[in-house]
Amino acid sequence: MMVSAEQDPRRAGTIWALTLDHLPPEVMPLVPATFDQLDAQAAPELVEAVGGDVLAEVRRRLRLGRRCYAARVDGRLAAYGWVSFGEELIGELDLRVRLRPDEAYIWNCATLPAFRRRHLYSALLVYIARELGKAGAKRLWIGADLENVSSQRGIARAGFTHVADLLIARVLALRQVWVQGCPGVPDDLVEQARRAFLNDRHKIWLRVVDALPRQQPD
Repeated sequence: MMVSAEQDPRRAGTIWALTLDHLPPEVMPLVPATFDQLDAQAAPELVEAVGGDVLAEVRRRLRLGRRCYAARVDGRLAAYGWVSFGEELIGELDLRVRLRPDEAYIWNCATLPAFRRRHLYSALLVYIARELGKAGAKRLWIGADLENVSSQRGIARAGFTHVADLLIARVLALRQVWVQGCPGVPDDLVEQARRAFLNDRHKIWLRVVDALPRQQPD
């Protein structure tokens, strides 16, 4: 998950990639766990774990082809993560990730508090990668909040590479969004991140926001 531009007007998050030239090695969690893909029948279980009135949203995601993968400990839902194909909206940033047919985007991942610090997140990411790799995926993308160090450690443990940072700034009525590659990352991989997250508008994407004054109610 990435923070909103309003919360941090300069650095909005990190972008990670896993190129599936071969299936990544498994990560063994620190507790016995099983992994699976959740279907519509498991929606109430996921809602109970997440909390809140989200059943309709969970069912909508599944109906639209998003996938949800989960880790279980002693039969209990312990961690989960969503996967999208084609495109997905990063709502908090108002950006739309657009993917090639052999790519997928992992998002909205969480480990329930009682099961944290057991490497379940990393193990789940590897499980997802191996399942998608067997189905023909060539590259996976995932984002993380700059301040969420534990999440970034889990992503790195699963074999992902920190490709770039996503930066946002406002200049008057313009919002500037760009992808800044990390040192040592091949230029072509950074360009692929720009293509996916900036939708082929490489280096800088400008969008007019709040250009017109807002009319106050009488």
